[in-house]
Amino acid sequence: MASSMVAVGLALAAAGFAGRYAMQTMRQLEPQMKQALQSFPKTAFGAGYYRGGFDPKMSKREASLVLGVSPTANRIKIQEAHRRLMILNHPDRGGSPYIAAKINEAKDFLDAQTKK
Repeated sequence: MASSMVAVGLALAAAGFAGRYAMQTMRQLEPQMKQALQSFPKTAFGAGYYRGGFDPKMSKREASLVLGVSPTANRIKIQEAHRRLMILNHPDRGGSPYIAAKINEAKDFLDAQTKK
């Protein structure tokens, strides 16, 4: 019984020392971790998204930004992008009706442009 209590005490002491060592090491590595995080490309953390609201009238640039396609994309790419976005943003599945309307408007605008 006494030997098991000693073993438990030694295990707790070892865990305490290991935790203390880990905390001291993390404190020393903090500046290096901050520098490493700052060196990551900004697009990995969402800075690559378009910042700004919608224009009052849909333009070709805005429509291609909404759908995530090139302004010169063909009809198939436009339809695939529209389908992918509507699956994610459909109002029946909890998406925003406004965003769904903008996605539909962008598809209609680019479809009309590709017909010309």
